[in-house]
Amino acid sequence: NFPRTKEHHLPLQIGEMVHILQASEGKGDPRLWLLQGIFPASLIRLKGAVVEQRGVEENTPMVQEITTTLREWATIWKQLYVAGQTERYGQVKQMMQELMEQRSQLLSGTLPKDQLLRLRKEVTGKMDYGNKILALDLVVRDEDENILDPDRTSVISLFQAHRRAAQTLTQRIQEETVRALLALHPDHLVSPSQSPQQTAPGHGTHGAASPSHNLYLCVRNFVCHIGEEAQLFMALYDPGEQRIISENYVIRWASTGVPQDIELLNNLKVVFTDLGSTDLKRERLFLVCQIIRVGRMDLRDSHSRKLSTGLRRPFGISVMDITDITKGTCDSDEDKQHFIPVHLVATDGDFLHNMIRKVVEGKDINHKGQGLWVSLKMLWGDLSQVRKDHPHLVDRSTAVARKLGYPEVIMPGDVRNDIYLTLLQGEFDKGNKKTQKNVEVTVCVCDEAGNVMQNVIHAGAGDSPTSHYRSVVYYQQRHQRWMETLKVWIAVPIEDVHRTHLRFTFRHRSSSDSKDRSERIFSMAFVRLMRPDGTTLRDGEHDLVLYKGDSKKLEDASSYLSLPSERNLSEPKLLSGSSFRVSGATPGLTVSTRDSFQISTLVCSTKLTQNVNLLGLLKWRSKPSLLCGNLQKLMNVDGGEVIKFLQDTLDALFSIMMEHSETDVYDTLVFDALVFIVTLVADRKFQHFNTVLEAYIRQHFSATLAYKKLLAVLTQYVEQAGRGEACESLPRTFKALEYIFKFIVRSRRLFSHLVPSSGCCWAMLVRCGGEQCCPPQPPLSPHPAHPEGEGRWGVWNRLLSPFPVQKQESSGLSLGTQPQLGSFQEFREFLATPNAQQ
Repeated sequence: NFPRTKEHHLPLQIGEMVHILQASEGKGDPRLWLLQGIFPASLIRLKGAVVEQRGVEENTPMVQEITTTLREWATIWKQLYVAGQTERYGQVKQMMQELMEQRSQLLSGTLPKDQLLRLRKEVTGKMDYGNKILALDLVVRDEDENILDPDRTSVISLFQAHRRAAQTLTQRIQEETVRALLALHPDHLVSPSQSPQQTAPGHGTHGAASPSHNLYLCVRNFVCHIGEEAQLFMALYDPGEQRIISENYVIRWASTGVPQDIELLNNLKVVFTDLGSTDLKRERLFLVCQIIRVGRMDLRDSHSRKLSTGLRRPFGISVMDITDITKGTCDSDEDKQHFIPVHLVATDGDFLHNMIRKVVEGKDINHKGQGLWVSLKMLWGDLSQVRKDHPHLVDRSTAVARKLGYPEVIMPGDVRNDIYLTLLQGEFDKGNKKTQKNVEVTVCVCDEAGNVMQNVIHAGAGDSPTSHYRSVVYYQQRHQRWMETLKVWIAVPIEDVHRTHLRFTFRHRSSSDSKDRSERIFSMAFVRLMRPDGTTLRDGEHDLVLYKGDSKKLEDASSYLSLPSERNLSEPKLLSGSSFRVSGATPGLTVSTRDSFQISTLVCSTKLTQNVNLLGLLKWRSKPSLLCGNLQKLMNVDGGEVIKFLQDTLDALFSIMMEHSETDVYDTLVFDALVFIVTLVADRKFQHFNTVLEAYIRQHFSATLAYKKLLAVLTQYVEQAGRGEACESLPRTFKALEYIFKFIVRSRRLFSHLVPSSGCCWAMLVRCGGEQCCPPQPPLSPHPAHPEGEGRWGVWNRLLSPFPVQKQESSGLSLGTQPQLGSFQEFREFLATPNAQQ
């Protein structure tokens, strides 16, 4: 900071922005809001800016154009109010509000290229329409929505662009007129298939409208006398389960009392995302902050001798009850600041996790008035929607902390390959030392050769990835209780995951630098990321075997990978002093019988499963002889596990169908599996995944010949029932009929785009059985259920005959999505009638 010592000096605080008006002899004449003065030029860092009399820095021509347009409209807007033109006044007000919101989105810089182009078109259309109705000049643009330069554009090009703009505006005015007429009849604005929640997602009844919820946190200030560097780990905590439920948000704080990265000053923001309705229904929810000091072993140690540094030592915690904010019973405002006091560690035996539990329970803990100032706000919708609705809060610099586990809805394209690892506790004998050890655990990810994988460990959101993670050091404690959670990102190809493992090394840390340097690794544990059957490491607690021996052997993967990593789960839990033998142990490595170490893991991967039956289906190419059995076993897999891998499971099913297009051996099994998945999605428990399935059909489904096989099996089931034979699959199929048809229609559309010459109206294909515009299908043998020679499609011709189907230019029939083609609900009701059942 630069204090004001003379009258003409300008006092400056770190992080403030100044506008340099003049510089002379190394000194500046700045303007800070309304204050003017001079200061040493060495105190500031110059940044380029475009200043237009007033306003903030603007970096794009589109933003500048919006600003100019808003200023011009604002003058006319006031005149409309004075003139009493309330209707036009309200219309301009709405457009100005929309332009300001879109301007914020452009400034945020968080939009991908395709969304940015759509937003630019929408903005320019709104500005041109507003200029037209306000009798202002028409702005002529090029194809990229940039204003044409008349000095560089020919007269003919200008005329053509002007004519296109005029036509577009005329069409827009007609649309607005129709919309204004419809506004007189609100019932016509919402289609029958659209629910009220769909019309206004994220507004009004938040919990019902969106399956995803987010908590926005901004750290305004942190006041605490530490004297050394510190790390702040902020997360959401459930006191009922006594565990952290979200990733940590990490803030690295300098000993000078500001963030280590000065760019983050006044910009410490995070969004805790993936919170579902079940998280909001928790009885209590807390925001906790664990404060870890980074420096010497004891702050009271004098500097008379050289001390070891870089030790992570517990310092204190902050806890705030946010239940009312998450449940919506208390208004959340990003401008309102909350003070959270810091509870300091009183003794060396205070574990941070135990302190959190005591504070939550209301027990009195040492409190000296130091703490955090934070702002909190609940945001509704998925992360992309939040970035669009609140660009001033959630921008590129805002960290994202996900929930530990899967969100309620896993959208296609949300690829995750994470393992959340929690260091639970350990018990270590002092050995030949006079006092208990100061144990530090180091975690790394290694391949089968023992090479450490680089930058795959994340301590939390907002922090850079590292290759090693070092635990907090508790002073002279036999029983250690860390409860530290970190995320391991599986950065290797899926087929190489079985070659990787986690390695934990244990080392005693001394307060003296000379003694600390001589300390070696005294124990080691490891665990593979994949089990022998090909499934991922199971979720839950793991009691690992600790090995001791030569430090070089302990870091040699070839020495320990052949040994067991976990204690035998069938035996009772081994306590200190228990005997534990390992057959075939490597010379130089022995089991540490007096020590114990426990971890817990949680796999969040859309590519790695913990279910053997589902794994067999996803990797069906490796063992094609077991394909029939794997398809049948899919029906026994837990629905939640299938839903997690919905896209991969559907891809596998349609790959099986397409790669066996010359035979129908697997068609019925694949069809039944598809019906099983659609039925799962229809279950109330997974109702939010309807949008995921719709998105898959629309964006990811690519089986162009699937419609033939799906229709063949569907017709086979109907004909089987028509002959009076038992068909157990037909009732389940009718429940899933809507999405079966959507797959059929989408497949046929893709095929017609791939082979334009064979493109025909899909509605006609279903209605006429392909006899009018497609090659005729071979007739089935006659039976009493339908007339002789009716053809393969005759059954569907009779079933669909009561419904009017219009022939459209674009081939395709979208049941349930286009009202003019007939309500799908009506179709289902018809199928329930006696005639349809016959």
